[in-house]
Amino acid sequence: MTRILIAPQEFKGTLTAREAAEAIAVGVRRALPDAELDLLPMADGGPGTVAALVEATGGTYHEAGVHDPLGRPINARWGASGDGKTAFIEMAAASGLVLLTPRERDARRTTTAGAGELMLAALDAGYREILIGVGGSATNDGGAGMAAALGARLLDANGADLPSGGAALARLARVDVSGRDPRLAKTAVVVAADVTNALCGPEGASLVYGAQKGAGADDARALDAALSHYADVVRRDIGVDLTGVAGAGAAGGLAGGLVAFCGADIRPGYRVVADAAGLVERLRGADLVLTGEGQLDRQSGYGKVTSGVATDARSADTPVIAIAGRVSDEAATANFDKVFALTPDFAAADDAAANAADVLATAAEAAAAWEA
Repeated sequence: MTRILIAPQEFKGTLTAREAAEAIAVGVRRALPDAELDLLPMADGGPGTVAALVEATGGTYHEAGVHDPLGRPINARWGASGDGKTAFIEMAAASGLVLLTPRERDARRTTTAGAGELMLAALDAGYREILIGVGGSATNDGGAGMAAALGARLLDANGADLPSGGAALARLARVDVSGRDPRLAKTAVVVAADVTNALCGPEGASLVYGAQKGAGADDARALDAALSHYADVVRRDIGVDLTGVAGAGAAGGLAGGLVAFCGADIRPGYRVVADAAGLVERLRGADLVLTGEGQLDRQSGYGKVTSGVATDARSADTPVIAIAGRVSDEAATANFDKVFALTPDFAAADDAAANAADVLATAAEAAAAWEA
């Protein structure tokens, strides 16, 4: 019997990773009705990470009252592993771009306080292992809001607490961690990041990602300078040098803030999820792997799910096919035995978006038939 592992990430804006996996399964069953299918929704530290980890570990969901990137009260979901040891958090659930309209995006003011509040909820629930995915952020505050939520104080020259947002970091005079939650000292924090950007500089958080968070060119330069100043103060007052930490710029510097204030370890998001889900073990005995994402492009090769699945499949000597919403860089197809694009191969762009599950199922049917 043919055994097929189905391991896509979300098709952003249309299908969650679970929905994508189920749509692919529908198509595969049309072509290969007797095949044994193993559905494994994946993520890389961004939206969908908690769902992927909860599902992979047989875990549970929880909810907490927090504040969104602009300080408004909301409820946000987090998860826990089936063995009761690890809390799973997506910063985007509290501090993500998905929570703001395009007009509300303002990297100068947005805060990671909600992400810190989710961590507090996990601590209050007794968890001393926290895995936090940092993709999809609306913030550029270096994790200052998170740190404040966990009891640290970021003070100006007059000894007053700084207001929220990355722009205020330009006025940072001192960091006081005497009130930091003492439970953090006994808590292992892992950051699942899908980028390796530095905190500051040409490849840093502000200059690379500021624009998508509402920062104009001048704002981005000012925010970069503010984060550089923040890093100097953190190094002086806490003794943690963030300048050479790969991935510190993830989520507008939240990853760096988690290193500085929580002793976090930054790891590739795909690998964190793949290991928790037992992907390598589930590859053993598979005759084919189907993966997919909304857009296959040059970024896909840098820690994204499709690239990671392809690499692991190659190591297991298992054929791998990718199904993408569209392919915008032919070089990104090199890791796969075959690539199918929903647009334009199976539908026009508008139809593919409006009927994503059906079109994806059709493409998956073609993929299974091609391999057979």
